[in-house]
Amino acid sequence: MDKKGFFGRLALFATALIWGTSFVIMKNTLSSLGVFWMLAVRFTVSAVLLALLSRKKLGCMSREVLRGSVLMGLCLAAAYIFQTYGLVYTTPGKNAFLTTAYCVLVPFMAWGIYRRRPNAADVIAAVLCIAGIGFVCLDNGFSDVNLGDMLTLCCGVFYALQLIMLEHYGPGNDALAITAVEFAVGASVFWCGALLFESAPAGVDPGAWWNIAYLSIVCTAVCYFLQTWGMKYTPSAQGAVIQTFEAVFGVLFSVLLYGEPLTPRLLIGFALIFVSVVIPEIAPKPSAAKTE
Repeated sequence: MDKKGFFGRLALFATALIWGTSFVIMKNTLSSLGVFWMLAVRFTVSAVLLALLSRKKLGCMSREVLRGSVLMGLCLAAAYIFQTYGLVYTTPGKNAFLTTAYCVLVPFMAWGIYRRRPNAADVIAAVLCIAGIGFVCLDNGFSDVNLGDMLTLCCGVFYALQLIMLEHYGPGNDALAITAVEFAVGASVFWCGALLFESAPAGVDPGAWWNIAYLSIVCTAVCYFLQTWGMKYTPSAQGAVIQTFEAVFGVLFSVLLYGEPLTPRLLIGFALIFVSVVIPEIAPKPSAAKTE
């Protein structure tokens, strides 16, 4: 692995770590703001911030990359809508676990889109990772599949599409500019949803605005820049597996900050996920990508 590949993977780990802190913050914010209003404010702040930082690069963006960035923004918006509404109807553990289904979908969707067959290491790693996340996040299994579970599964499909397109459009292009366009598209979708389907918020808790600032600047602008930059130097299947650590960090912060017990089930889950990340790194690399 070269230096850029190492730092690309490190950026994805940092993204997962920061996103792991966001679950409790989002839950608290949703008590003051509706789903669309929260997402609209969050993505608008992030889009403006990144647009200011990348204004010179935005003017140089090719039509192909701009079109790809718009498509990624639509996928990202759909993923967030499904995931956040899914959280309303299901438990946080199931929501976190089912979202990570995209790490299993990525190699197969990339096969369908780019005709690039996943290798055995990618498939084994994805299965182990899903099993590990299940140990970490699920208490009572899938006995009560509901609307929230189905919505969350849909979100995984759109996250997988966004990640696959990032691998295609990211290399050789400016990460900040791509992310700024994605967020602008997402913010536009969320504002339409807020104005059409939700009432204007009233009596918002002042603490919610600090939550929005953290979610906008750190969890959205910083993290999606790191993700976009990291995916430039990381294969999509490996990148998807690394980012499943988001759920692990979410549970870990609950253990450290809220006194939840570190059970044998959690330890087994951490071990499975660690192995799933190591497997693609140590597996022999094919001399040429297989396509069909």
